[in-house]
Amino acid sequence: MMRIDAHQHYWEPQRGDYGWLTKERGILYRDYLPRQLEPLLKQYQFRYSVAVQAAPTVDETLYLLKLSESHRSIAGVVGWLDFESARFEEELAGLRLHPRFVGLRPMIQDLPADWLLRRDVRTSMRHLEQERFPIDLQLRPFLLDSAIKLMEHVPQLTAVIDHIAKPVYGEKFGDWEWAMARLAEYPNMSCKLSGMVPERAAPWSILDWKPYVEAALELFGPQRVLFGSDWPVCLLSATYGQVYDSLAALLPSGWEETAGDGLWGANAAAFYRLPV
Repeated sequence: MMRIDAHQHYWEPQRGDYGWLTKERGILYRDYLPRQLEPLLKQYQFRYSVAVQAAPTVDETLYLLKLSESHRSIAGVVGWLDFESARFEEELAGLRLHPRFVGLRPMIQDLPADWLLRRDVRTSMRHLEQERFPIDLQLRPFLLDSAIKLMEHVPQLTAVIDHIAKPVYGEKFGDWEWAMARLAEYPNMSCKLSGMVPERAAPWSILDWKPYVEAALELFGPQRVLFGSDWPVCLLSATYGQVYDSLAALLPSGWEETAGDGLWGANAAAFYRLPV
């Protein structure tokens, strides 16, 4: 069994292109690099991880790809491109020359709700659909309707929902579940069980997660769910171990034996077509 953490980040704030990463972010405003994560990966028996972009620049994508060349634990990099650029296809082709460039993620949580439906964006999405190249959808509840409409235009898009779309636990569960069910109807749509702890210093309980995790497992099934630690963002309210142990504790009886390989690594390897 090859275990892969399908969602984590590396950064050095002095690079200067993160925007959101300021001193006010507290514990996050420092370097986070492979030398800090690799011991945790080893402790929890993960051989590899997928490094996901944290800045809306190609420079940061190149920075992560460079890291991957000297750290074998980085199985792949999910980078960034401007989906509204006339050079999108050309730039994508250039990045794909690197064997560890495995996906794209536009930072849609910081963009207007209708961004996914803009003409240039849809054109770029259609190209990804044709190329069967993976995209991470950084969804939030206010973006779910646009995501559903996007999939009507590009039904074969190879996509994964980050962080179970960041629901507000206990609020509008039915709306969230309905939207996730609509997205799960597309067999090429997956879901990351990641980013479920608060992005601030705040108390939390796995009981809050329980109905959402159960719904995601039911809707997407054993072959379309991926574990991601969201390290180091998770450190705002939890340790790596707490994130891992909490999800493991919520898995239905028998899941570990029958579907654990997929959740903890095989699904990520297949979704991103990782070169490992």
